[in-house]
Amino acid sequence: MLRDVRVVDLTTSIAGPYATMLLADFGAEVIKVERPTGDDARHWGPPFLDKESLWFLSVNRNKKSICLDFSDSKGRKVLSELLDTADVFITNQLVGVQKKLGLDAETVRADRRGLIHVSLTGFGLDGPYAARACYDLIAEGYSSVMDLTGSFDAEAQKVGSPAADMLAGTDAALAVLAALHRRTATGEGCAIDITLTESMIRFMSPRIVPYLGSGEVPRRSGGKDSVIAIYQTFDTADLPMTLGIGNDGIWRRFWEAVGEPQSADGAHVATNSDRRANRAQIVGQIQAILARRPRAEWLERFAAAKVPAGPIYRVDEVVSDPHFRDRGAFFRIPRDGHDVPQVSLGVHVDGEAAGYFLPPPRLGQHSEEVLRGLLGYDDDSINALLTSKVI
Repeated sequence: MLRDVRVVDLTTSIAGPYATMLLADFGAEVIKVERPTGDDARHWGPPFLDKESLWFLSVNRNKKSICLDFSDSKGRKVLSELLDTADVFITNQLVGVQKKLGLDAETVRADRRGLIHVSLTGFGLDGPYAARACYDLIAEGYSSVMDLTGSFDAEAQKVGSPAADMLAGTDAALAVLAALHRRTATGEGCAIDITLTESMIRFMSPRIVPYLGSGEVPRRSGGKDSVIAIYQTFDTADLPMTLGIGNDGIWRRFWEAVGEPQSADGAHVATNSDRRANRAQIVGQIQAILARRPRAEWLERFAAAKVPAGPIYRVDEVVSDPHFRDRGAFFRIPRDGHDVPQVSLGVHVDGEAAGYFLPPPRLGQHSEEVLRGLLGYDDDSINALLTSKVI
């Protein structure tokens, strides 16, 4: 779908590489430009596979890697030549570094009006915090998600996955697709400014907007204060489960499934607002019922009754679930005698899941291929760059 799109990727860590992997999964050619020490994430671990971080391997498939010292003028010349061939350029350098190296949108797009320049940073290209460094953890702290995660009597908690990175990466990929669409009509590229903090703040909009409209500050509750009255975890006779009773129809089906249809009626439970007002009593009643039988039995009943419910999986359990395995959610890519585990894009187009074309690259694995095949460098030119340690 994006096979005619070339992306030059100067990002490191998770957010930027995830954005470019999304584009690569849809067929874009992604050239990952790495300094001589490589993307920081290559060294994050343990765990490692074949001496490379599994975190790095999780967000870098379908790319080519060129090792390039772009702090050197010769390296910047190579990078400039790469940008001449690109449709998209994405970087996560702070605004001051971008300008110092001549990699800011104004400079890069001066003679490349069709180029889409994407800056993916912690706080953006302007504003009081623009020069501040940022990671996913810091963005989560700013966004309020940590304050609302965890039990009411426990300290604030980070989300269990790099949520800000993944959200900002998705936002960047989405913005690129919109920019590519506009370019087909205008011929013009653009400058895109994405931030970890604002992507995470947008993620929190279902909690922020109610505060802005009501003045009520939400508090940490262990996930038991949803606007939906019954929308939380419960214990069963053996294992915990999730249960979401999102409308009046589900409310009635739930009580029929547990064998107490009479409990669905009454003025105190007639609407979601009524049920919220009496939540403690209802939760206690439901908990007493669910504790009588094992989780598997309840999930079978609720599935038959179309009542949304599920398990609370560990990582090893979700990757073993036959439904997700059947959907192709997990796969392995052969690389140098090792099978690199991957999680799929999760998007099916015309019944087909996005596949893979290349395993995550070794540092500089494609340097000569890109220089020779794309930029037309000969042996002498490549050897000169090798001798000067530019590549």
